[in-house]
Amino acid sequence: MNIYSWNVNGVRAVQKKGFIDWVNNVRPDILCLQETKAEPGQLDQELLNIEGYQSFWSSGVKKGYSGVAIYSRTVPKCVSYGIGIERFDCEGRILVCEYDDFALFNIYFPNGQQGEERLQYKLDFYDALMNHTAALRSQGRQLIITGDFNTAHHEIDLKNARANEKTSGFLPIEREYLTRYMELGFVDVFRHLYPEEIKYTWWSFRANARTKNVGWRIDYFLVSDNMLERIDDCEIVNDVAGSDHCPIILHLKAF
Repeated sequence: MNIYSWNVNGVRAVQKKGFIDWVNNVRPDILCLQETKAEPGQLDQELLNIEGYQSFWSSGVKKGYSGVAIYSRTVPKCVSYGIGIERFDCEGRILVCEYDDFALFNIYFPNGQQGEERLQYKLDFYDALMNHTAALRSQGRQLIITGDFNTAHHEIDLKNARANEKTSGFLPIEREYLTRYMELGFVDVFRHLYPEEIKYTWWSFRANARTKNVGWRIDYFLVSDNMLERIDDCEIVNDVAGSDHCPIILHLKAF
């Protein structure tokens, strides 16, 4: 099974850049999108009904902001549009699909760069999701958490670590939250498999950053440690354009 995750920075924008042809070419079993910036009613049928997939959309109250979606070739047992906390669910950042053997959390984590209030909101969001998923993990559930975490965990995960130590996205408190996820039994799959590999998933549109590969790794697959034996590989697909992020892929062994 191949699960793809991609912050598309506007699904209508990426549709104009060959998104549907890309989906039909790579044929993910499950595709998670973040920052869709659209409600289903704003989308055409070609995008809503890609052949062979069911699609699910979580949109925020604010128009043209945030939003996540999942395309799935297998019908989920259950779909949840949030975690039952209104101050987070209202921004359309969480979509959960439950399958026979795992629950998949597609998350667009908040950005903390708009000031102290939004930084605190981001940390509260991390905390709430951590509590929710840790409770499920303690019940023996197998979990996958994917999406744009808006935080680089270690110095290896961004080009200019020292210059960004006081920038939201690499603040010590944000990095500590990712460490706490790992301590609760979650594994950053790419870093687990490739501890020394330098690869990024996001580049600023400024200063030709992508061409120069001045980037950050802020998009992740975390899995509960009881899923590790199912992991086959994890990829960062740098050559796919269309957004300021690139797709990442989790390959699961068939059971």
